[in-house]
Parts: sequence; structure tokens; C-alpha cells
Amino acid sequence: MRITTLLLAVSLLSGQGPSFKSHFTGQTMRVDYQHSGIATQEHYALEQIKVEGEWPGRRAELAPRSTLGPYRYEISDAATGALLFAEGFASIYGEWETTQEAADSIWRSFSETLRFPEPRRPVKLTIRKRDADNRFRQVYQVAIDPGSRQVNRASITPRGKVWVLFENGPPADKVDILVLGDGYRKKDRRLFHKDVQQLMERLFSTEPFRSRKSDFNVRAIDLPAAQAGVSRPRSGVWRDSPLALSYNALDSERYMLTYANSAVRDIAAQAPYDAIIMIANSDKYGGGGIYNLYATSAAHNEQSAYVVIHEFGHSFAGLGDEYYSSSVAYLSFDAKGVEPWAPNITALLNPELLKWRASVDKSTPLPTPWDQAAYDTLANEYQRRRVALRSAGAPESDLEALFKEQQERLDPLLAAEPYFGSVGAFEGAQYQGQGLYRPEANCIMFTRYSRFCQVCSRAIEQRIDSYIR
Repeated sequence: MRITTLLLAVSLLSGQGPSFKSHFTGQTMRVDYQHSGIATQEHYALEQIKVEGEWPGRRAELAPRSTLGPYRYEISDAATGALLFAEGFASIYGEWETTQEAADSIWRSFSETLRFPEPRRPVKLTIRKRDADNRFRQVYQVAIDPGSRQVNRASITPRGKVWVLFENGPPADKVDILVLGDGYRKKDRRLFHKDVQQLMERLFSTEPFRSRKSDFNVRAIDLPAAQAGVSRPRSGVWRDSPLALSYNALDSERYMLTYANSAVRDIAAQAPYDAIIMIANSDKYGGGGIYNLYATSAAHNEQSAYVVIHEFGHSFAGLGDEYYSSSVAYLSFDAKGVEPWAPNITALLNPELLKWRASVDKSTPLPTPWDQAAYDTLANEYQRRRVALRSAGAPESDLEALFKEQQERLDPLLAAEPYFGSVGAFEGAQYQGQGLYRPEANCIMFTRYSRFCQVCSRAIEQRIDSYIR
């Protein structure tokens, strides 16, 4: 133990991260826990510790100093306190606590999972949460002894057939995407395969994923459902589907999530994965994406590919929503006077310290002027028309036509802006018309545009690099 401690201390002092083989077995450790509370308090309770298959993630730079997300979890050596692994994440709970239900002191509990390389010796798992000053403070800690009889080492039960869309190398050297389908019956297997192929083709036709396709592996799992489709509570439609995907998450019309975290993780454990995308056998527009959790989308409407790409921007790279005119469930997502953690959103508290300042041309003013009034007039018009169509029970095809019509008018409107294509700070982002700013006039994270802006693209590439280097 003294030799191990000394070697680790030397490693840290020399600026080198802990050796993967010295501290980890190469397998994946999974910790499930319950996260519960209301708007003013939260609690954590350990659910289970499991060992799964080979660790698919990075084996170098295991404990980065900075991480994205409102939460960060750390694995530290129990004997020395040395930090061995760290990662940032977001959660359904973190979004729910900003809703009216949480403000009304209605208690909720959500199952969450943290995964990391299985340690060889006892460690401490610490969860930290950003405070009002953007600093991480400890909210939970638990000791983990990998040699304990309480660690579940049961073999993984087959729950579907794993198949490969494309594979460019070993999981440890690539970003591994796992696509799961919900609401596909046994006779829908070919449809699911077609959906996966088409949606992934669109994702990898979009930069920077197109240029970085060789850094990815994509696998999928066939999961036969008893009935077609997924739950739609507001329509009185319920399905006992394998992933329990459902619209109306957080009581938002088109937000699609699943609260069946443990079931999803048991299914996903059959294949190596760094990122999960779930698609629903549905034509109703909807989806969701939470950083380092998963992305979801309906598979059968004209906007499905866009939704997959947009939501994957959230779940994979931590990108924030840049739109502000659509209705959401959150009462207040970002505190005033605090810089958002998302790499593409800023409060512009100090233009000289703008997080993407290096990409801003000297001739571009900060904040960057744009005709927000004209945009708002057009966006509000279509918002009213959407509400009217939904209230009248219009078919999805009518809503899809409206989305298409709106984008055909928005694209040229934004392209006419004098600073279109330039990186700056355009007011209006993350559900707020004032006080928050986005990098460019248009982006996939702002409208149903065809490309990511330069700042979002760079954030995606940095995330890819974190897995393969």
C-alpha cells in the first residue's frame, strides 16, 4: 500500500494521470441510486452497484479539471484521496427541480446511474453540484469496495439481439453510440433497422460528425414490443414498452423521456456504449436530450432526423437550447448573473472573457445586433398557429407542414442579418429573450437549421477528442 501511494503521489505531482491498468480492472462499474426531493432540498440513496462488460470509455485523462454539466461525479482512492476519475452530467431530476411541481413541494424520486471503470481497490464516489457561483459543492458521497459481496456480478441477461451498423475500431478507441428502439413489434424489426440506418445516415451527413465518422462505432439492439408505439398520456394512450418511452415528460407536450432508468441500463449493458440514442415507433413530433444521459426522438415524421441531431447535441456535447420562443416546463433554467455551463450559451457578463472570444472577429460588436423584433413577430405568429392546430386535434401532417413553412421563412430572414455567419453574441437563448446570448444568428440548436454553428461544432469535436485521445 505504501508503494502504491508513493507511486500515485509522484504521478500526480508530475502532471501525469493515474495509470489505467494500475487502478482499474478494465471492466465497467455501474452505480444506480435514487435522487429525490423538491425545489428546496434533495436527497440521494444508493440502489445497487453492478459490474458490467468491458469499459468502453477513455483510458487517459481520466480526471479532467473542467467538466460540463450541472453535476460532476468523482472517483477517488479511499486510502490516498487521489482523484482517479471524473465526469460531468445532467439529469432528469436537475430539470424537474425547476418545474412548478417541484416549487409546489410535490416530492419526486428519479433513478440515476453513474458508470466508471471498475477500481481495483476501495474508492469513494462523490457527487458535486454547481452552486450559484458556478462552483461544484459536494452533495453526496458513498464508499465503494469492489471486493464487497454487495457488488452484483451477475452475468448480463440477453434482452434483445445486438447488431452493428458500422464499426471503425475497438470500443476503447472510439465513441460508441448505441441505438435502442421502443414500440417496435417483432414484425417491425426491418422497419427498426431501416429507421436506424436512415437516422444515423443523416447524423453522419451533418458536420462535424461527417468529418469525424471514422471516430465512431454504431450498434443497435432489437427489442420486440407487445404493441406498436409508445405512451402519450395527454392523449390517453399507454404502452407497456421495453424502454417505457413516453411523451409529455415533465408535463411538456412533446418532451419524450423514460423514467425506467434501471431497465434501460440493463438492456444497454449488452453492448459497449458511450452514448445512447432511443427512437420511438411513432409519427408524433417529439424527443429529448440530457447531457451524458441519452437522446430520444420519434422516428416517423419529417423532422425526425433534425430532432435526433439536435437532441444528440444536448446529450453528447452538452449544448444548450438556443431558442427562446417555444414553451417549456421550466420556471427558471438559469439564474440571473450566473454564466451558464453550456459551451454555446453565455450571459455575457464580461465580453472580454466570453468563452468563445477567440472565434470572434475584431470587427464584430458584442453584443451583436440583429433584428430580434422581426424574428419574434414571425416566431410568435407560428406559435399561435401551432397552438390552434393542436387545440383542434389536427393531424401530425398539418403540424409538419407548418414546421416546414416556418423554416422556409426563417432561413432567409436570418441569412439576411448583417452578421450572419459571424461568431458574436446574439441576444436570445436558452428559453430567455433577454439576458442570454448564442454564438451565431442561426444554428441547429436555435431553429430547424441545417448546420451547427462554429462554436457548437467545436464543442462537439472537443467531446469526440475526449473519448479517442
